[in-house]
Amino acid sequence: MFGVLSLLYFRWIVIGQFFYCHMHVDNCAVRGDLYNSKLKSTSKYIYQTLFLNGENSDIRICALGQEWNLHKVYLCQSGYFSSMFSGSWKESNMMVIELEIPDQNIDTEALQVVFGSLYRDDVLIKPSRVVSILAAACMLQLDGLIQQCGETMKENVSVKTVCGYYAAANMYGLDSVMKKCLEWLLNNLMTHQNVDLMKELGVEVIEQLIQSSDLFVMQVEMDVYTALKKWMFLQLNPSWDGPIKQLLVDADSWLLFWKYYEPFLCIEQGLPFTPVFRHIRLQYIINDLASARILERDNIIPPDWLSSIYKQQWFAMLRTEHDNDNGPQEANKEEFERNSMRCGRKLNKDGDYCWRWTGFNYGFDLLVTYTNRFIVFKRNTLSQPCGGAVSLQPRRHLAFRLRLASFDSSGKLICSRSTGYQLLTLEKDQALSLLVCTAT
Repeated sequence: MFGVLSLLYFRWIVIGQFFYCHMHVDNCAVRGDLYNSKLKSTSKYIYQTLFLNGENSDIRICALGQEWNLHKVYLCQSGYFSSMFSGSWKESNMMVIELEIPDQNIDTEALQVVFGSLYRDDVLIKPSRVVSILAAACMLQLDGLIQQCGETMKENVSVKTVCGYYAAANMYGLDSVMKKCLEWLLNNLMTHQNVDLMKELGVEVIEQLIQSSDLFVMQVEMDVYTALKKWMFLQLNPSWDGPIKQLLVDADSWLLFWKYYEPFLCIEQGLPFTPVFRHIRLQYIINDLASARILERDNIIPPDWLSSIYKQQWFAMLRTEHDNDNGPQEANKEEFERNSMRCGRKLNKDGDYCWRWTGFNYGFDLLVTYTNRFIVFKRNTLSQPCGGAVSLQPRRHLAFRLRLASFDSSGKLICSRSTGYQLLTLEKDQALSLLVCTAT
């Protein structure tokens, strides 16, 4: 309604002050449509007659076993050919040019599209063909077509395209496409786990994902470790073929073979994965007995990693108990990004939900409620049963950032909201509403 009102207000101003000009603009719009139609017709004629039929061609381009009868005046739109024809290159006066294609991503179909783009206004780029067309456009230095390829890629990022698009964007310098792919992976790596995607993801990319505080973790940090275990298994066993539910079972069985050797990350097969596992926030895994036992059983993590974490956590617990450490006093963004506890929950439909995240500062039991589109944090001390001790200090401080997002069936982000970085002080059993989730 706001958009309609603003539009009506604008038209009232135009009509009230410049009635004749308003009518004149309408007439121009009609003539413009006719003129654009004529331009489209001319463009179609040029494409058919000059490009497809090759009439009045003054140069022949040969590449990948195919020939194109083209025109220098159109080829000069390409930085590649413009430099060739205007310089002292031997090709500047040649009627037939043999084009060397060093990039394996380029094929004859891509060259057909790229050459044809010089003769027409609109180019239809299929998502399945965009990488080849991008490669050819980069070789021929066609900035407009490169930009169009980038936009096509960003609009079509999915589980099937994200790795290929990321690799192509990295190769051809499309930073905005790389960023879009990483955003998609941060949102979907753990929320929509996929066997084929895990096989495609290399060490460099997944290392960026695991170290990021923007990774949507489902449900707690232990699940990050579990996902990496499955990913590593698939990297070393790419022929594995089975349902996602069977993947962890087979990965655990496979690890039994290495159990009696050195920790897996210390042997030759495991060394390439060390940088990735370094980014697991182990301090939030060893707080849980069952999770700590799984770390010991798997024998993936070197003992010295774990001993340093146990020492770190022991001193943190002593500070909490003996120095009355109530939590962070200010929001240190850098520290938060690096060391915050990552946890999340998937809500498949609207309704009432309640869950708890434990392990917050040794005894901070946090109850989270989602109801009537409100998110509520509650510090549990004595009002709810719990499996371990809870802090009874009068107040505790918590630094947090709450992010809410919804996705379509392909994993594309529909909407997102964030509280930003905040400090929260909770008394015993105090509840606080954090965010209102509006319908979209």
